[in-house]
Amino acid sequence: MPMIVGVKFGTGCKQYYFDPLNITFKEGDGVIVETVRGLEFARISQANTQVPDEEIKVPLKPVVRKATEEDEARAKENFEKKAGALKLCQKHIDRHKLKMKLVDAEYTFDRSKIIFSFTADGRVDFRELVKDLAGEMRMRIELRQIYERDDIKLRGAMGICGRECCCIRHLADYEKATVKMAKNQNLSLNPTKVSGMCGKLMCCLKYENDFYVEVGKRMPKVGSTVKLQDGTARVDEVDILKERIKVTLEKEDGVEQRYCNIGEFELLAPPKNNAPKKNLNREEENEDELKKLED
Repeated sequence: MPMIVGVKFGTGCKQYYFDPLNITFKEGDGVIVETVRGLEFARISQANTQVPDEEIKVPLKPVVRKATEEDEARAKENFEKKAGALKLCQKHIDRHKLKMKLVDAEYTFDRSKIIFSFTADGRVDFRELVKDLAGEMRMRIELRQIYERDDIKLRGAMGICGRECCCIRHLADYEKATVKMAKNQNLSLNPTKVSGMCGKLMCCLKYENDFYVEVGKRMPKVGSTVKLQDGTARVDEVDILKERIKVTLEKEDGVEQRYCNIGEFELLAPPKNNAPKKNLNREEENEDELKKLED
């Protein structure tokens, strides 16, 4: 079975695999690898591991070498030089009055090129900006337009849960969240409550969706009539997470309210269509607005 190592670049969460070429690495080791951008510095995120042949989709590139002290120092210096590069680029952006927000700058390992990342509402003509930067920095300049999610991933942010956004902590790839997922979880369709710091639907909507869909199929809706061991009752509340319902049971001596778990009731009839009408126009407007945040 072939041997592989996993590496991560910068603060990214995504792991890439390389051939260690009979060199033993441990997690945290610095390495030099070759990518489409040239030589890059990375950190070992998964030590030498044997994997079955069928798990290797394409031939793996080999690790060029284990990082030396000089390589570590160069990588650190490249990172420290970023602040000055951002300041210089922003100065020229302001001078040209370009409608773009500068997000990040990254030197290639050999400092032959610097990549500036930015966000903008539309296309930006930055040809004059590139000329100015190339003339002053004396290296190749690349400007890369990114999207809101990439912006948050690079700059960092806290979610409404009080923790770092998922794209920063652990998500290697974005998994599309949809309005239907918010509906499955009975969440408010208010865009301010189900969208993340990037302005798109929260990634975490996808985490529990399968559970809500599976359990939701076995649970009655509010207003349904269910059969219990000691009579029939009306469903007042549905708790998907605890997989139970709250019912009102009519008895000869009055009314009793209780909780019932799945398996303790049988659905007799769906809810009657006499519930108070919602503000459908407002709800439809919210849903239309949320659909724009799915991508």
